[in-house]
Amino acid sequence: MTRIVVLAFLLVNPIAETAQQQAAPSQGVDELSQPPAISAGEVQRLYEAYALVRAQEALQLSDDQYGRFVTRLKNLQEARRRHQQARNQILQDLRRLTNPQTVGGDEVSIREKLTALRTEDERGAAELRKAMEGVDEVLDVRQQARFRLFEERLEQRKLELLLRARQNARTPAALKRRNPS
Repeated sequence: MTRIVVLAFLLVNPIAETAQQQAAPSQGVDELSQPPAISAGEVQRLYEAYALVRAQEALQLSDDQYGRFVTRLKNLQEARRRHQQARNQILQDLRRLTNPQTVGGDEVSIREKLTALRTEDERGAAELRKAMEGVDEVLDVRQQARFRLFEERLEQRKLELLLRARQNARTPAALKRRNPS
């Protein structure tokens, strides 16, 4: 029963927040016919919620393990998200500093950003290692192995879905270019 409540909260809460944020005071007919835009962050949160639900079956977790596992997995997911966001910000700064059309990309600033990137990678790796150890504390050795395989399958599935979404997005755009209305 608690799993159902956790799942419902994880799935409904982000969707409800998105709907509230996207609701406009005056929605025209065209706006209603278009599906609401969803950010990459929202997709990631939904995918993480999906992982939480599927993990119990994939890892054969007991009800007692599941509650502790959910907390630890969410910590791991949050650590990954924080690291990726910090890393992306530094890479964006490096892009800006090394852009040939931008003035001010001096070597000192670039070197500082490279050092910041190295530091973030080291900090992130340590944080992820600690979070993974937290997950492992809840699991027996067989479940730990299943968890690694489970995460790998989820990542492959996510990449496949992204590739398919890009292909589907290109098809209507290509048709529009060929057949402008």
